[in-house]
Amino acid sequence: MGTFHTGCKVENSVDRSKSLRIPKLLVDTGSEYTWIPTAKLDRIGVKREKKDLAFVMANGEVVTRSVGFAILRVGKAFTIDEVVFAEKGDMVLLGARTLEGLNLVVDSARKKLVAAGPLPAA
Repeated sequence: MGTFHTGCKVENSVDRSKSLRIPKLLVDTGSEYTWIPTAKLDRIGVKREKKDLAFVMANGEVVTRSVGFAILRVGKAFTIDEVVFAEKGDMVLLGARTLEGLNLVVDSARKKLVAAGPLPAA
């Protein structure tokens, strides 16, 4: 598939006037969660809602991180999702759950995100 990056706006879910732009996140469908640097989440007042969650890194290492809620925007698409407070040395990732919430899929040939189309109903 190859890898590519995208930009994303991150907003505080309670006070949308608190936001920032992350110019480069690795699109990673192998990661369930989106990982944003702790300093950036702290800057816009995202609260740690879940603490000491265990994650298995790509190299097999198990780490614990905090998780909070944020609104994420890519282009015209937006969603609210859980985001991981990434620490120094962690990758900055746009994960599969956020992609689903945004209703975007990976176009691997063009290395970009595209609309997934109509949402399935019952």
